[in-house]
Amino acid sequence: MKVGIFVVSYNAVNHLISTLKRIPIEVEEIFVFDDSSDDNSYYAALGYKHEHNIHNLVVTRNEKNLGYGGNQKIGYQYAIQRGFDVVVLLHGDGQYAPEVLPQMLKPFEDKNTAFVLGSRMFGGALKGGMPMYKFVGNKILTFIQNFLTGLGLSEYHSGYRAYRVEALKNIPFTKFTDSWHFDTQMILEFWKQGLKIVEVPIPTYYGDEISRVNGIPYAINCILETFKARR
Repeated sequence: MKVGIFVVSYNAVNHLISTLKRIPIEVEEIFVFDDSSDDNSYYAALGYKHEHNIHNLVVTRNEKNLGYGGNQKIGYQYAIQRGFDVVVLLHGDGQYAPEVLPQMLKPFEDKNTAFVLGSRMFGGALKGGMPMYKFVGNKILTFIQNFLTGLGLSEYHSGYRAYRVEALKNIPFTKFTDSWHFDTQMILEFWKQGLKIVEVPIPTYYGDEISRVNGIPYAINCILETFKARR
């Protein structure tokens, strides 16, 4: 498979290079889209590329901040243009472990697999430092969304995910939100189209990264989008 690893970065200078170093496999391309950070994330990644002469590392900086969803939109358009078979979303702040990339890619051996979701909720979320309020909130939201969709996922709110690019071509993601519930809209669209979603256990890690998600609006938007998808 031609695999592209899409690293979203915003003010992640303290973790971005270590995240890139931890990628354990050879892939077609690693592309970092820095969302107009206030820090030196972009320059750190660019310096790392040139210092180590990494030919398959592409570093881009958005001229203006596009938001979490907006940044993903241009990343997936890029993946389609580059002709990758699979694109993996990886966060530059190191919250999701690059070490499990082989496990994230394995389900694509089944040609029917369109979407792989890394789940923190297979027993290790609290051990990995997930705050109790986030754990409980995740459980409640997931229960509501499973009730509405019947999907039976262990969670909807992990940002560690991989998509078959051929399937992405038929997803109208450019019409989705630029905000945080973009990820929920992606799950719902794959469900609506009857595409196969596979969950893979991933470790949970909470360090000194800063969460920029406003929990209550996020939860409301996720529930509203799930209601709309059910209709």
